[in-house]
Amino acid sequence: MSIAPPENTRPPREAHRLDEEKLARFLQADKVEVRQFKGGQSNPTYWVGAGDRALVLRKKPPGKLLPSAHAVEREYRIMKALAKTDVPVPEAIALCEDDAVIGTPFFVMKYVPAHIYWDPTLPSLASNDARRQVYREYIAALAALHRVDYAAVGLGDYGKVGAYVARQVDRWSKQYEASRTAEIAPMEALMKWLPANIPPGDETTLIHGDWRLDNMMFDDNEKCVAVLDWELSTLGHPASDVAYAAMGYHLNMPGRGGLAGVGVHALGIPTESELVAEYCAKTGRDRIESYSYYMAFGMFRLAAIAQGVYKRSLQGNASSDDAGMYGAAVTVLSDLACSIAGVRTNS
Repeated sequence: MSIAPPENTRPPREAHRLDEEKLARFLQADKVEVRQFKGGQSNPTYWVGAGDRALVLRKKPPGKLLPSAHAVEREYRIMKALAKTDVPVPEAIALCEDDAVIGTPFFVMKYVPAHIYWDPTLPSLASNDARRQVYREYIAALAALHRVDYAAVGLGDYGKVGAYVARQVDRWSKQYEASRTAEIAPMEALMKWLPANIPPGDETTLIHGDWRLDNMMFDDNEKCVAVLDWELSTLGHPASDVAYAAMGYHLNMPGRGGLAGVGVHALGIPTESELVAEYCAKTGRDRIESYSYYMAFGMFRLAAIAQGVYKRSLQGNASSDDAGMYGAAVTVLSDLACSIAGVRTNS
């Protein structure tokens, strides 16, 4: 029995087509139907119908890649490790590191028949209670992740313990330099200011690295049933995840929307301070120290990622049709980060 593909898929773009015969052999299926999801800026993601099985495949993109980027192997590993925790993740089925199958490493997970909210104002929901429930789930899942005993689930070596922010600032500065296409004054300023102003104190938990609403799937009762896109996950400082999760209150990004300037109370959506307070209550904290630094850091890192997407769009191997707009996002994000942190630029 064949299964119909979901509506948010399309035939794969030319640069992202897969060898369906080799994939079918890997999956031990007679044949497969492959469709590409419309979202996904980093790792191309596909729906795969294999007889009566509905699967999702994530692979590294084709072409020359930045060092350590597109780590599908890490995504597979952490989802396997989190399967028996309170963090909702899809069932990870198989990892293939052999380029000979479909051209790049990939992993396969079970398809979750749920929905994703792309607009953080949740216009498709009819009540404030429903919108409030979505945001409760949003922050509860993040708190659950940070409470996981990473050593106990076999992830004690998933990253380095301590000094996360210093390493990340260095890493994303280098990634940005590697994909630079022009000089952007606020990015230059941040690359100087961030390493010179790292907050005191340290803490290490599992972190997701890209915690936003459209990386979560919800059932019809607005319960989160799966957290997606673990490419940037590692051991790190939980405050970086919290600030990133609240970044939408400062932004209205093309194609993604945001909560900047939105009267959230009228929608039943918590304010930024209420969201952070809810996280603190669930993790036994009084507050998030140096919150503005972590917000600026998160915007800087997102700007560096956007620069990589833009560079790939110029090379013709980005995984989404709207990748070109990410060039403008680099300036918007870095400018806002400087404003929040009080960093002066030379522009």
